[in-house]
Amino acid sequence: MKAKGKLKMGAYACVSVFLIAVAVFSIYVRTAKASGGDGMAVMSALLTISKGNYNVSIEKETGPTEKTKDKAVTATQPVAEKPTTSSEFSQNYYNTFSEHSTKKKYPIYTKQFTVGGKKYENFYVKNNTDYDLNIGKTLKEKMGFKIDKSDDVQVLIYHTHTSESYIDCDVGYYYSDYYPRTNDTRYNVTQVGDEIEKQLKKAGIGVVHDKTSHDNTYTGSYMRSRATIEKYLKKYPKIKVTLDIHRDSIGSDTYKVKPTFTYKGKKGAQIMILTGYDPSGNFNFPNWNYNLRFALRLQKTCETNFSGMTRPLDFGNFAYNMNVNTGSLLIEVGADGNTLDEAKYSGKLLGKALTQVLQNSP
Repeated sequence: MKAKGKLKMGAYACVSVFLIAVAVFSIYVRTAKASGGDGMAVMSALLTISKGNYNVSIEKETGPTEKTKDKAVTATQPVAEKPTTSSEFSQNYYNTFSEHSTKKKYPIYTKQFTVGGKKYENFYVKNNTDYDLNIGKTLKEKMGFKIDKSDDVQVLIYHTHTSESYIDCDVGYYYSDYYPRTNDTRYNVTQVGDEIEKQLKKAGIGVVHDKTSHDNTYTGSYMRSRATIEKYLKKYPKIKVTLDIHRDSIGSDTYKVKPTFTYKGKKGAQIMILTGYDPSGNFNFPNWNYNLRFALRLQKTCETNFSGMTRPLDFGNFAYNMNVNTGSLLIEVGADGNTLDEAKYSGKLLGKALTQVLQNSP
C-alpha cells in the first residue's frame, strides 16, 4: 500500500509540473504576440518586483510642443524624500561641469503632463476623494476671502521644505552625486517664492515671503512651518492667503523626469496645485471647500493665460497646514530635473495668474 501511495504521489507531482509548464508556455506565447515577439522580455518584467519608485511613462524631448499623456502618475501628496540632516546641506551647490569623472551619468527626460483625472474646459482635476465634485458649479461659488485695496499684508509665501532645489543647467543628464537640496537661498525653492512675491508687489498686493529653513531634518517640517504661519498670522492679522511653495521629485535612482511646458518660446517648469479634503473632521479642516474654490480658479487662470503650465490639480485627503484659513494652497513648482531658471520663470507666471485671481476674489 505504501508503494502504491508513493506511485500516486509521484504521478500527481508529474501532472502538476506538466500543467504549470503548459501555463507558463501559454503566457509566454501570449506576451510574445502582445509585445511584438519579445515574450521573454515581457515575462521578465512581469516577474520583477517593483521597488516602489515614483515611475512614469517617459519620452525624450522631441521639441517645444511635445505633449504626452499623464496616465501613470498619481500624486496624492508631496513626494517624500529620504530623511536628511543639516550636515548634508553644508556642501557646495551642485555644478554640472565640475569634476564628476568617478560618478555615474543618468538621463533627465522632458515630459509635459497634461491629461489626468476629469477634464473641465481647458484643465484637468484628479479627484482622489469620495466627494462628488462638480467643477463648473464650484467655480461659480464665492471664495472664502476678499483682498482689500490697502497696504496691509494679505499674502504669506513660505516653504515647508525650504531646501528643495533644482539642477543648474539644461543638459539632459545628471551625475550620481547630484543632491537637490541646499539651504543656500540663491539656489533653492525660495527663488521661486521671490518671483511670485515680485508680481504681487507690482500689483500693489501686500505680501510677506518667509525663507525660514523648516527641513534641516525632514521629520516635523510641517509642524515647524505651522509655527511660522501662526507667527505671521499674529503679526499680520489681515493675511488671507498662505502659499506653501515646493518642488516635486519625479523618477527613480537612475533617471529623472522634468515636467516642462513652453510659453512664448521659453521653457518653464509645470506646476501642480494641491488642495485638501476633510469630510470627517480628522484634519480639523471644516472649510476645505473654500480652498478648493480658490485652487480651481487659480488652475483655470494659469491654463487660460499660459497654456500647458499646469499638471492636473490634485484634490486629495490631506490638509498640509491648509486649514489655517480659506485661502491656503500647496503648490509644487517643477521637479528636481528642472533647472532653477525654468522654475523661476514659472514662479513669475504663477505670480501673474495669482494676481489676477486675487484682484477678482469675490
